[in-house]
Amino acid sequence: MTSKRVRFLPATVFLLPTLALAQAASAPAALPAAPSAAASSAAAPAVTNPTGTKLGTINIEQAIFATNEGQRDFEVLSKKLEPKQNELKGMNDEVENLKKQLNTQGDNLSDDARGTLVKQIEQKQKSLERAVQDARDDAQNQQNEIAQRILQKMAPMLVKYAGENGFGVIMDTSNPWPNGPVLWAGPAVDITKPVVDTYNAQSNVPAPAPGAAKRPLGSASGATKPAVPATSKPQGTPPPK
Repeated sequence: MTSKRVRFLPATVFLLPTLALAQAASAPAALPAAPSAAASSAAAPAVTNPTGTKLGTINIEQAIFATNEGQRDFEVLSKKLEPKQNELKGMNDEVENLKKQLNTQGDNLSDDARGTLVKQIEQKQKSLERAVQDARDDAQNQQNEIAQRILQKMAPMLVKYAGENGFGVIMDTSNPWPNGPVLWAGPAVDITKPVVDTYNAQSNVPAPAPGAAKRPLGSASGATKPAVPATSKPQGTPPPK
C-alpha cells in the first residue's frame, strides 16, 4: 500500500499555570487606553507644586498588576479560568493521541480507514484552535477590564504624587525601547514602587497572604505582571512515509 504523507499544523493549547495567569512566556496583555486628559484632570486633585522640574519614570503596566488589588483580582480570574484550561487540555490530548495512532498504525490501515482518521484529526484540531482563540480573547478582555479599572483610580493619584514630589515629567517605561520612548533610565528616577505603595495604602486592600504568590517578584514593583494565558505548541507528528 502506498502511504500518503499528511502534514498537520501544530495544535495550540491553552495552558494556564494552576494559580497564576503568567508563568510561561507569552505576549503580555495590551495595556488598556489611559483615561483622557479631560477625565484625568477632572478627577485629579489640585497639584500642590505645578512648577516641578524633576523627571521620573514609572512602569505603569507593572504598577497596575503589582497592587494588592491587582494581585487579588488576577488570582480570582486565574481560578475562574481553570475549568476552561482543563477542557482545552483534554481536547489537545485527544488530538495528540489520534496523531500518535496515525503515526504508529498508518501503514497498517486501509486507504479508507486512514483517510477517515486523517479527516478526524483535521476536524478536531480546527475545533481546538478555534476554542483556544476564543478562550484567549475572553481572558484578554477580562484582564483588560481589571487593568482599566485600576488605572482609572491610579491616574489621578499619580498626578497628585508627581506634583507633591516636584516632578515635571513622568515617562512610562512599560514598553522597552525601541517600542517605547525611554532608551535608558536608572533606578533612581523610577517611582513605580512608591506609587504602588501609595495606591495600596489608599485602596485598603490587604496584601496577599504569605506564600500566595507562585512566581518571582518583580524588581521594581514587587510582583510579576500576569499575562494573557500562555500557549504551548505541541509538535505535530507527521505520519510515516
